[in-house]
Amino acid sequence: MQKTPSKVKVKNFRNPAFRRREKPSLLRFMQRLRFISNTPDQIPNTRSRLFMIWGIFMTAGLGLAINLYQLQIVQGTKLTQRARNQQMVQLRPFVPRRLVVDRSNNVLAVDRPVYTLYAHPKLFNQSNQQMAERLAPILEKTPTELVKTFQSRNSGITLASALPEVNAGRVRALRLDGLELIQKYSRYYPQKNVVADVVGYVNMDRRGQAGVEYSQEKLLERSVQTVQLSRAGNGRLLPNHAPEGFLNFDDLRLQLTIDSRLQRVARNALQSQMQKFQAKRGAVIVMDASDGSLLALTSYPNYDPNEYSKADISLFRNWTVADLYEPGSTFKPLNVAIALENDAIKADDVFNDPGSIQIGKHTIRNAGRNGYGNINIAKILQTSSNIGMVRIIQRMKPTVYYNWLERLGLGQTVETDLPFEVRGQLKGQKEFIGSAIEAATTSFGQGFSVTPLQLVQMHGALANGGKLVTPHVVQGLVDTKGQMHYAPNLPTPRQIFSASTAQTVVEMMETVVSVGTGKPAEIPGYRIGGKTGTSQKASPNGGYIPGARITSFVAILPVESPRYVVFAVADEPKGANAYGSTVAAPIVKAVMEALIPIEGIPPSQQIKSDSKAKQ
Repeated sequence: MQKTPSKVKVKNFRNPAFRRREKPSLLRFMQRLRFISNTPDQIPNTRSRLFMIWGIFMTAGLGLAINLYQLQIVQGTKLTQRARNQQMVQLRPFVPRRLVVDRSNNVLAVDRPVYTLYAHPKLFNQSNQQMAERLAPILEKTPTELVKTFQSRNSGITLASALPEVNAGRVRALRLDGLELIQKYSRYYPQKNVVADVVGYVNMDRRGQAGVEYSQEKLLERSVQTVQLSRAGNGRLLPNHAPEGFLNFDDLRLQLTIDSRLQRVARNALQSQMQKFQAKRGAVIVMDASDGSLLALTSYPNYDPNEYSKADISLFRNWTVADLYEPGSTFKPLNVAIALENDAIKADDVFNDPGSIQIGKHTIRNAGRNGYGNINIAKILQTSSNIGMVRIIQRMKPTVYYNWLERLGLGQTVETDLPFEVRGQLKGQKEFIGSAIEAATTSFGQGFSVTPLQLVQMHGALANGGKLVTPHVVQGLVDTKGQMHYAPNLPTPRQIFSASTAQTVVEMMETVVSVGTGKPAEIPGYRIGGKTGTSQKASPNGGYIPGARITSFVAILPVESPRYVVFAVADEPKGANAYGSTVAAPIVKAVMEALIPIEGIPPSQQIKSDSKAKQ
């Protein structure tokens, strides 16, 4: 037991009378003494608790310091970026693709708003039958068909995937519950299949897949900047950080050299002849040889770019630039020009055509297996004499002739702005020079291959004074006022023939139309040069396909001031009477009859005078 201090008597302390007599300070002292005397073991416990509490606070503080270091220093950059991502939104606004227009500003391709219409039958406020009857006329479906569709499931039914804006307005006007319209943009081609070969189409991802939609993607896509917008706590976008005018875009459009009126005439004339002769395919090309502008380019069969998914995939490659063929007799005027330019022949030279000629082990004959005797160069073109052409080319050294073929562009590309172009084929120089039959067959357009567009380019050199221009369909970017903002940088035209040589050949070609195989293309009052072609069709495996032929006709007008080249080709027309003069020449005539008023080509004064003299 702990002893009581000797100087204090506890019994007096406990006595109330004593406490009353003592001073307050003594009382307080005695109370403290009592507390100490009654809890002698609490001092160490208090210290332990204090140390424990101090330790907890220190540990918590250290933990907070470590966590603060992690958040501020270690993860600071990452967390800052995360906060910004939560507060800011990266937005790339939708901007319509540029329009495509023809040279007269007729729209060929445009972005338009369309709607996807969804039905949620569980939300209908009318019966399925009533809903179907009201929607059927707008969706061009029967009520029975729609009722069956509504019964397939109770929500999320797609009724139309590309509903025009007008029809979407009619649906809204019905004010029916359970219908949902979602807006999107779709590429629309008002001319449908008329200019499909040139314009092409875009897929569901709005990427061009053919035509200028593919080759001119950079010009058709407007440049749009991605902007940052701040977001409020409720998710609403705030334009605080949006740059001024970020939703504005230019009014530029891609203008083509194509004339829709001429294109439509060419397509109709081509389709008529292709169906008449049951041809596999055909094409028409019209070029302004002064600069290489293509006024029309169409093929058959083709497709509607608004419904490209239903078309044969092979139709997406324009075969006038993507496929090769042997041009046959339509190449003969070019060979005449080469020989004239090299002084190998003169315009009034005469050659003997016995009907056949032996070249090594090979015998070459005329198509009709007949001879024409002594004929001049114009007559060689009129009758399409193979023998006469071999005689002409034999006057040139093979090396010189080969170099001229290369200079003309054989074995090369045209470098047009249409996609998927392939390179022409010409045998190597060693093989060509080493065998006499190569130059002989080339003289009448066989043994090498070109694209239809390349043949038109070469004839353009005859129609413009001897220059090789680049065929193209893109005129440039223009605004709504017609001001040009961008024009393609075309290669500089190359002078191939002299102007006199080119004019001489064109005048020889005129006799083909006036008295030769091209007479079906004659138009009264106009001087037209032309050349027919009926050639064997080369086989991919070598040699020629038995019975298969390619018929073609090329025209240059007007002869007195050449400028335009019109070309038609038909692949594998059927029938014994299927020739360049019967299949292709009528097509070219129909196109020229439309071209003359469109371009304002005046009648040839010389022919007018001749006709008056005869009267």
